[in-house]
Amino acid sequence: MIEIILVYLHPQNQFTSHYITMKHYITALALASAAMTLSAAEPADEILKVKAEVRLDYQHDSNDGHTVKDNTGFEGKYLNIQLEGNITPELSYSWRQRLNKNHDDRTFFDATDWVYIKYALDRWDFAAGKQVVSIGGWEYDRAPIDLYSCSVFWNNIPCYQLGGSGTYHFTPSQALTAQVCQSPFFTKDNRNMYAYNLFWQGKMGLFSSLWSANLMEYVDGRYISYISLGNRFDLGRFTVELDLMNRASSHQAYFFKDCSVMGEVKYTPSEAVTLHAKATYDVNHSGTDADFTVLDGTELTMAGAGVEYYPLRKHNQALRLHANCYYSWGRNTNAADVMQNKSLMVDVGVKWYMNLFSLKRK
Repeated sequence: MIEIILVYLHPQNQFTSHYITMKHYITALALASAAMTLSAAEPADEILKVKAEVRLDYQHDSNDGHTVKDNTGFEGKYLNIQLEGNITPELSYSWRQRLNKNHDDRTFFDATDWVYIKYALDRWDFAAGKQVVSIGGWEYDRAPIDLYSCSVFWNNIPCYQLGGSGTYHFTPSQALTAQVCQSPFFTKDNRNMYAYNLFWQGKMGLFSSLWSANLMEYVDGRYISYISLGNRFDLGRFTVELDLMNRASSHQAYFFKDCSVMGEVKYTPSEAVTLHAKATYDVNHSGTDADFTVLDGTELTMAGAGVEYYPLRKHNQALRLHANCYYSWGRNTNAADVMQNKSLMVDVGVKWYMNLFSLKRK
């Protein structure tokens, strides 16, 4: 028997780039044992849960004191719907669709953040579908709807791709994931490009980690490697996050020529208020064109701060008001990015969550 329950509101490497042989064979094996990263399973009796989230903002973008008119004004930032549940106690699924995102490649999947099935077996998870590419870092890991101004890397990495992975849980708070997926840099003319990712997620007392080693195919047969170390410290009402990322390809000095640093401090004086300050630094002096996220010649720093206010006490995360201001300086050789030298972004807005309904077995 199926029971319908209405719910109205809810809170809330040193790797050197090289040619990889037997690419198709490795990919096929990995996809056969695909899995998602560490996540809590839905209750086994819940076969469907439908949620929606919306974010609307007013933003003012200026560069060197001049208003950027085509990026200033009211904007609908996000309109997402998510479905998840259990087909059997071991087999679960999740699907998030971004309703306000363009279908650039004439396919419904362009606006799909993720859609996958996951099979849990003892300490293992096995899944396949469209997933988050397993790259470390707390800025990267956070849902886009909960981010404001971000690093150059974050703004240029396509983070949702088709593929699969296998996760082994050493303990409830320590897990290692191996993932193979379509390369974030594939093109319409060449979809036969892949990314190979090893991802560690752990928590030890006050310290939590999101670390990864990644090998991304950026043109046919050539790879750029990432080492991404996401570190978080939970210190009472303070949370400190520091992400360190190094990127390298062949024919360049490996460390520090092409890298990003992202740091954020949060202070929660009460359940209703969160204050944050954030800084990012992206640099690429590699002299190569292998990095499609932070282009060669870039050296840009961004800093800013903001406040979040949650007015609903019983459903604290269901409604959020936010305001923030960020400024960047230096050089960004990607003219399409919002944050350039002497860019100022002021943003105020509202976000809300809705649990629409759920279906349970009885």
